[in-house]
Amino acid sequence: MTLLVGGLIGGLGYHISAGMLQTAAHEQWKRIGPSVQQELHNTLEPAEMAVEFLRLHRITWATTLQERLNGLNALSQVFKGAKAVSAVYAAYPNGDFFLLRQLDERSREQLSAPTEAHMMVQSIERGTVDVGRYIFLDAAGEIIESVDRPDYASTFDPRDRAWWREATVSKTLIQTRPYLFHTTHSVGINLASAASWGGVVVGADINLATLSDRLTQQKFTPGTQLALVNSRGELLANEHIGALLDAANGTNSSLPLLESLHSAPLDHLFKGPGAKDMDQFTDPGGQSWWTASIQVPDKATQDMRMLLAVPEMELTAAARQQLQWSTVATLSIILLSMPVAWLLAQAISMPLRRLALDVQAIEQFDFEQPIQVDSFIKETHELGITLQSMQGTIRRFLDLSMAVAAEDQFDRLLPRLLKETMLTAGAASGLLYLADGDQLYPACGRLADGTALDDQALATLATIPLPSSTSPEPSSYGPLLERCLRENAVSSQPLTTADIQGLQLAPSAIAQGLAHSVVIPLLNRRREYVGAMVLFMPSPPVDTQVAFVAALSGNAAVSLEARALIEQQKKLFTAFIELIAGAIDAKSPYTASHCARVPELTKMLAQAACDQTDGAFADFALSAHDWEAVHVASWLHDCGKVTTPEFVVDKATKLETIYNRIHEVRMRFEVLKRDAQITMYEAIAAGVHPEQARAAMLQTCRELDEEFAFVAACNQGGEKLGAAEQERLRHIAQRTWTRTLDDTLGISLAEAQRQQSTPLPAQELLLADKPAHRIERSPHDQIAPDNVWGFKMQVPELLYNRGELHNLLVARGTLSDEERYKINEHIIQTIKMLTCLPFPQHLRAVPEIAGGHHEKMDGTGYPKGLRREDMSPVARMIAVADIFEALTAGDRPYKPRKPLSEVLDLMADMRRNHHIDPDIFELFLRSGVYLDYAQRFIPVEFIDSVNIEDYLQ
Repeated sequence: MTLLVGGLIGGLGYHISAGMLQTAAHEQWKRIGPSVQQELHNTLEPAEMAVEFLRLHRITWATTLQERLNGLNALSQVFKGAKAVSAVYAAYPNGDFFLLRQLDERSREQLSAPTEAHMMVQSIERGTVDVGRYIFLDAAGEIIESVDRPDYASTFDPRDRAWWREATVSKTLIQTRPYLFHTTHSVGINLASAASWGGVVVGADINLATLSDRLTQQKFTPGTQLALVNSRGELLANEHIGALLDAANGTNSSLPLLESLHSAPLDHLFKGPGAKDMDQFTDPGGQSWWTASIQVPDKATQDMRMLLAVPEMELTAAARQQLQWSTVATLSIILLSMPVAWLLAQAISMPLRRLALDVQAIEQFDFEQPIQVDSFIKETHELGITLQSMQGTIRRFLDLSMAVAAEDQFDRLLPRLLKETMLTAGAASGLLYLADGDQLYPACGRLADGTALDDQALATLATIPLPSSTSPEPSSYGPLLERCLRENAVSSQPLTTADIQGLQLAPSAIAQGLAHSVVIPLLNRRREYVGAMVLFMPSPPVDTQVAFVAALSGNAAVSLEARALIEQQKKLFTAFIELIAGAIDAKSPYTASHCARVPELTKMLAQAACDQTDGAFADFALSAHDWEAVHVASWLHDCGKVTTPEFVVDKATKLETIYNRIHEVRMRFEVLKRDAQITMYEAIAAGVHPEQARAAMLQTCRELDEEFAFVAACNQGGEKLGAAEQERLRHIAQRTWTRTLDDTLGISLAEAQRQQSTPLPAQELLLADKPAHRIERSPHDQIAPDNVWGFKMQVPELLYNRGELHNLLVARGTLSDEERYKINEHIIQTIKMLTCLPFPQHLRAVPEIAGGHHEKMDGTGYPKGLRREDMSPVARMIAVADIFEALTAGDRPYKPRKPLSEVLDLMADMRRNHHIDPDIFELFLRSGVYLDYAQRFIPVEFIDSVNIEDYLQ
């Protein structure tokens, strides 16, 4: 009933107030028309007097610009008496024109006038050449600037204006309709009259901006729209007319139209018949307006109409406010009449609402706000306590789960898991056992003072056998542990002497002064033991703590098992990596331990970089995952060598393949020597003197011995082979020997496909390059230019060329181009092999790190031609480590071990030639890594004294 009465009172008050506001608006509207008319009259009356003054002024008989300028002082007084007059002028029958204009900020900007200009003269003088000028004057009437404006004289002629024509035929003052002024592009009207003599017309421009200001002052509400328009819909006065004219920017010579305001109610009024009384109108957008139209009579502007539109929402705002206050008052009465019911409802509902919000927070795992509910209702109070306990339990469970999950190092997980479980259960100390086969061994422990048991203390604790099918009952290690192992459940009971003796707790003092213990079995999903925890407490735990620990044990067991499996997989992976590297080293006695020494040196370099606090490596740091990537990449940096044949890697002489073919060549020399002897005997038999025949034979044998010695020396590849030596080899190769046996017998199918059968006996070259020596490269051994790995290596035409002369002609070393490519190809195979492996995210950089140790900083390395900026710092470190290890090794077949100073000389040249990273080489020297490595892996007689500054210049 109270609500109904209040509603009736409010509605009646709103209806009365709205009517009063509409009446007041209508009365004010009736006063606007006369007010505007009076404003127009007040504007025109001083201007008319000013024009009468001009009719008698001497400017009407002035014939030159200077004469007209002499009258400026009198003309400027017009602006003081007639504020609405913006300009006065005189137009002459010959087309001359003289106008004085007062300037405001808008007209200064439009006319590009100086900032200190207060007035402006616009002058046109007709003659042989028409002269137009703009003359700017300061406040004292002094000339500031005169600007020639020929365009003004050519585009404006006063005799073409309507006011000229009307004034020359009329005997009285004429008043034009409102129009857009030529120069200032503002709306105004013009008063003009013929002077007393000479056919001169004088006049004044009147700016109607004051009418727009007057309309703005007459607005009922902020949203009220008022507009003064003529019968053609042209806008004469409105608060936005200035903005419309500025937007046109002088491009339109006509007045802006009413429709440019985009006002639906004003457009409706203009197109309708018009009404003096206010009427209601709804625009297309659904907004309701009160509108009215009134004629504004004037002797020269009889077609002016005043249009009004007021938003109903603003007009009735006061009434609606009154209605709101009435509604508030009514509701206040209702609320005040029911205080007891409201207070009681709040007392009941507020705790429930808070509990509902707390439940929502728990549902979203938000435990930031503690649950605190005080209610005089018993059930609500108990519900709050239960929810508070549930929140704490879930939060502790999640915190422990997240803490365990966040630890990725198994050796740190064990003490973390024990510590968190102890805190949750309220234990003073504890032990964590891990399962290893059929027994539990103590893995970590924590004393009451927070310190961890060391390995020596852990060794004093008992190792506990697990029950098995052959021995189903647990051994006697105390009733506490026996119950847990028998029931596979959490056991909580007082700590006895038997427990202390069975678990051998006394030496470590871990249970000293503690009377109770809880044993937690850690079982995996197959109900197999992965471990157990023993917690020691001064007093028995509450049942909720035991239940929570029991629930937690499954999660802890799964975490332990998962981390243990991951740790085992890592160890297996590491062992497999080292197995591959060991197999590569074992392939050749000449590169033994290379794959093991490079990781050592790489890690020493990386650690030195991490230790830097300034210089190029001040910001260098490696995480645990980064170190793992370094370890894997450095151990596998040469894994592609499993595809490189041993006879290429171990090739100690030029003719060596599976064996050293110098023995075949020597046998051919032996055959030629036997042939020389046979030739000697044949010559003697033919009648040649024996001594002569013998001398020829001995000469031939001496030549053969010398030539073989030369060939054998060339085969070793110790010295560079010059052009003369190469030519002598070719000469020796031209000797022939006779083969009488078929060389296609007893050979492999692949060799038979390359071998060409020749008639017997056959004359063979002493050193031959046969077609059978050329082993073609198959398509899968080619490298496409657009290969996915980005390899940019020049691939030889043949897979192998085993031609004897071809190999002996190698200028330096023992390897032919094909064999050198085969050795270099190991890095291609390394990248291919490592790229194919599904590395986890933190090891994705392994192929890049391992595959860059043959690249050079200037981009001339292989296999991708990378530059320094294309390589990671660790990849550049492996490059330095690989070179230093290779240069200092003493097990290479093609070179002896070099002393340390000579090795650093070579590497300094590489630094100067941009082959190795200069920053890493400097770190290598200044940090002392080179010396630490040398002392560990290089014989002391090869470690000579060096000055590191000599290698950094």
